[in-house]
Amino acid sequence: MRFHSLAIEGAGDPAISGLAKALASEVAALLKSELVRISTGEVQPVLLDVKQAAVYLGRSEQSVQHLIFQKDLPVVRSGRRVHLHRRDLDAWIEKNTY
Repeated sequence: MRFHSLAIEGAGDPAISGLAKALASEVAALLKSELVRISTGEVQPVLLDVKQAAVYLGRSEQSVQHLIFQKDLPVVRSGRRVHLHRRDLDAWIEKNTY
């Protein structure tokens, strides 16, 4: 799939124009990666176990368990099993990005 560049008019303000171009580039990259994922037919689970969540976050299993114990990460419980929702992991990443 080919993405076409758009001419972005920033009402004469180069800062707004630059911001709009950066935003458009980021959206295009996200769409491209999502289209590649969808086209491969690979299904991504929504609920991850602690080990999968640790890989997703780039942390150790113990650090993910600590975040759960501290209630920094919400969990979905099924009996004794603990699962983490991918959306909650993404929200935690956003909350801790500075």
